[in-house]
Amino acid sequence: MNEVLWYKQSSFRFDLPGGKLLYIDPWEVPDGEPKADAILITHAHYDHFDTATINRLRTDKTIIVAPADVAEELGEGALAIAPGEEQEVMGSGIKAVPAYNIDKSFHPKKNNWVGYVIEIDGQKWYHAGDTDLIPEMEDLAPQTALLPIGGTYTMDAKEAAEAAQKIQAQRAIPMHYGFVVGKPSDAEIFKQLSSVPVEIPVPQIPFRELT
Repeated sequence: MNEVLWYKQSSFRFDLPGGKLLYIDPWEVPDGEPKADAILITHAHYDHFDTATINRLRTDKTIIVAPADVAEELGEGALAIAPGEEQEVMGSGIKAVPAYNIDKSFHPKKNNWVGYVIEIDGQKWYHAGDTDLIPEMEDLAPQTALLPIGGTYTMDAKEAAEAAQKIQAQRAIPMHYGFVVGKPSDAEIFKQLSSVPVEIPVPQIPFRELT
């Protein structure tokens, strides 16, 4: 894999082998960004399921994977996925992992919304979606975990630091802060609290897989 870009919130682009492009939760992606070969959506909230951006990025060949309620709204061509299910997309294995709130009502477990574990070139990337620290994420052991830290709707920085350790990630990347809830300083707090190495992303500046 060549590189990964963070746009904002939980929106990422993975540049895959062979020049293929995979977007996750593209939200307000700038005009002029390249078309998507595949798009993964974690859940139905507007800052993750942005139909205007999806329609701008997709072609008639774009593969879209999403929870059932999102796939139904997108219509023909979208593949529904539920927690625990797997898909192969452009040669990469993708597994849906539960994503939900334990004591808040914003992301009910019954909605079957998801995060994703993606295996690319032998490395596992975990995009947690919007979630609290939940038992299902423990021991995933990805090389890189993309974790929400903004609080209110998801884990806060302290909880995300605990999650990074329980997940057994080799590296953690903070997301879901600085736009709807959470401040840029939360990323620094996360880095200070985490026993796992943290790389704070800069919008549209690529970071790479671990070597």
